[in-house]
Amino acid sequence: MLCKNLYGIYKIKEVINIQALITGASSGIGRDMARYFDKLGYDLILIARDEKNLEELKKELNVNIEIIPIDLSKEDNCKELYNKVKGKNIDILINNAGFGEFGEFTDTNLDKELNMINVNIKAVHILTKLFLQDMKKRNSGHILNVASIAGFMPGPLMTTYYSTKAYIVRLTQSIYEELKKEKVKVSISALCPGPVDTNFDKVAGVKFNLKKLSSEYVAKYGIDNMLKGKLIIIPGIKIKIAKFLAKISPDKLTAKISMKMQERKR
Repeated sequence: MLCKNLYGIYKIKEVINIQALITGASSGIGRDMARYFDKLGYDLILIARDEKNLEELKKELNVNIEIIPIDLSKEDNCKELYNKVKGKNIDILINNAGFGEFGEFTDTNLDKELNMINVNIKAVHILTKLFLQDMKKRNSGHILNVASIAGFMPGPLMTTYYSTKAYIVRLTQSIYEELKKEKVKVSISALCPGPVDTNFDKVAGVKFNLKKLSSEYVAKYGIDNMLKGKLIIIPGIKIKIAKFLAKISPDKLTAKISMKMQERKR
């Protein structure tokens, strides 16, 4: 079987034996990333809390699959996951696990928000650091942190979610520059989509009025551009325009526009 190596060149899979680890792999973008990696011939380690969905996904894929059902909202579990797979020389890390919450900041559930911070920030931070240390030693590898266009603007009515994604964007940008200066052959990227057709809406309690991109398209677009070493990956021309406008607009105006858009999600 042929597959792409870390630099997009096709080689024999049995020789390369590339392994990709994907968190949040049981549904949405993470599941479709697993399907796309399967087409490329990459072996996979799939992570999520939902063991049943992971098992179903495993049955439909053809490559070597290891599933690890685990809750990444707990710091010790993140470290346990790393210790369990660190000897497997993970070539690609996809930090995809995450969720959102909708509502006024004073009304949203504090425990759920703290759990969101643990999954969206702490888990990504821990896994990025631990796996990146190994990749730097080998001088090869890719990390893709799934953020959001939300990471580039204020997000009233989804305050905590937008803030977590801003952290991921800045974390990724900063690490990228460090690796570039050190001339390390490890890439790190942030995938920043707009609305995507997944179960995110149901968990967050919102309904987007904008046309959504398909999860399959976003997954493929993200992986292809990650393998090219692109830093910020934004699928869809409308979302690219939105990022540009957010960049040139005053923060107060951006927050006001964002507020009006969020109110339409009720």
